[in-house]
Amino acid sequence: MNSRQRVIAALTRRELPDRVPLQFDLSRALADRLCQKYGITPHYTTAYYEDVTYRLSNNDLRVAMGSDCVVVGAGLPRHYAHPVDKDGCIINEFGMRMRQGPIYMEVVEHPLAHVTEAAEVEDFPFPDPLADGRYDDAAMYIAKYKGEYFIIGDVELTMFDMMQQLVGMEKLLTDMAMGMPYIEPLIEKCKDFALAVGRQLIQMGVDGIWTGDDFGSQQGLLISPRMWRQYFKERYREIYATFKALNPDVIIMQHCDGAVAPILAEWIEVGLEVFNPVQPNVPGHDPHELKQRFGDRLSFWGAIDQQRLLPFGSPAEIEAEVKAKIAILGQGGGYMAAPAHIIQADTPIENVEAFIAAVQKHGVYR
Repeated sequence: MNSRQRVIAALTRRELPDRVPLQFDLSRALADRLCQKYGITPHYTTAYYEDVTYRLSNNDLRVAMGSDCVVVGAGLPRHYAHPVDKDGCIINEFGMRMRQGPIYMEVVEHPLAHVTEAAEVEDFPFPDPLADGRYDDAAMYIAKYKGEYFIIGDVELTMFDMMQQLVGMEKLLTDMAMGMPYIEPLIEKCKDFALAVGRQLIQMGVDGIWTGDDFGSQQGLLISPRMWRQYFKERYREIYATFKALNPDVIIMQHCDGAVAPILAEWIEVGLEVFNPVQPNVPGHDPHELKQRFGDRLSFWGAIDQQRLLPFGSPAEIEAEVKAKIAILGQGGGYMAAPAHIIQADTPIENVEAFIAAVQKHGVYR
């Protein structure tokens, strides 16, 4: 099997692949070091939100290191760059003022921090999702890798995540609970932006669509299942159905950090096919239980700890953990191995390579 065939076989569960497929994302500092080691020129696709940049970048390095996937998405418009203010903060296309923190780029000023009314949302300008040049890198990577590698179209910050970056988490959660009049129109505006990006990527030929909203913390859900049903469940049904109508074979992949097992069954009901990142070490995410409860209806992508294991574990510990996760989540197919988040700069190169080697060694189906 080539990489594309391997991923499709695993994630659709229609047949066993030759081995468990592999995917990973790299932070800038780590990607720069690995590009130097592998003799590859770094290439960054700057996105409308910082984290998404590292999903879309350095695909040539990814495949050289063994990834079965290429990730593409919406970059910045042609000839446009984020302005930088006098304090060194960037202002992204949505008006979020962002500053580099110890690990992540952090929003330090939310453009809708004082919103109360629907009219304020209606008057707030979103960037053009189809601006000239926004998909130049996506087109380049699709032309280069289509047919050989599984191409993922990234539409993260689909609704909830975009809302909380625009409004601020505390205010958003309070206002959702109070049913403030701006909430519904803001969800719709975020949803419509994501739909436009996803439709474009499907028309360009991606194999999977990767939506993303983080509804969980490391202890449990950030909002109740009732609130998730009220605001997001049917909108996700609409999003997935829209994408499937464009291409029935496109695979629906959902990123959601945190402990979100209580809503997985209903998410599957509305069309979810692949759950990412299967964050380990949180309540409800025991791999045996997840596979037993959902493995006949859902595939898993992720599950390798990047908080402690990859940065601080030994290569032997990494191999043992990868072997164990494959034995459980990969039983009968339905699993793509990956770290549960972008691998950060505190992870030694040797540990990244140990993770890749372990998947290639222990993921073979006999």
